[in-house]
Amino acid sequence: MAAIRLLVGLGNIGAQYTQTRHNSGFHLIDALAESQRIHLAPQSKFLGEIARLQLPALNGHDLWLLKPATLMNRSGSAVAALARFHKISPEEILIAHDELDLAPGTVRLKQGGGHGGHNGLRDTIAQLGSREFLRLRLGIGHPGDSSLVTNYVLGRAPASERTLCEAAITAIIAELNDIICGNYQAVMNRLHTIKP
Repeated sequence: MAAIRLLVGLGNIGAQYTQTRHNSGFHLIDALAESQRIHLAPQSKFLGEIARLQLPALNGHDLWLLKPATLMNRSGSAVAALARFHKISPEEILIAHDELDLAPGTVRLKQGGGHGGHNGLRDTIAQLGSREFLRLRLGIGHPGDSSLVTNYVLGRAPASERTLCEAAITAIIAELNDIICGNYQAVMNRLHTIKP
């Protein structure tokens, strides 16, 4: 499997969205940057905030971190801009996003597939012209009725849910080297057994 060269967290820029469930991808990127003591900086050329991370596991290659500064529905523009500039193929991209169909604190790693109704993934597929990027699905739970989804994902999770999601992010960061090296089966065996 290809090594990961671009790790994208999906979310919405703006103080009103900071703690919302829909910003789970941003939460992962922020936690990873903090753990590595690096800062993301706005780059208008790439339509988002980016940082470069150099890890021994990458054998001299860079791992780019990206938080698109577009609205969620236009996330693919930022992903495609950075990927094309650095000649990163879809198979070398990992997109972290909120997942309604998984309980809070649950994590799933998936290669390829559709967008599942997630507008950030929908636009990324359209802009890259490919579905073959890796997805890191961060469970946020479902409100139980489709009519409640918009307010739910744009709402703040209670403390109990946030604790579960933060624990999942900590577990993901602990697996970072194996994730970026493409050791997906080993990672899935560990992450998929996490019990929220």
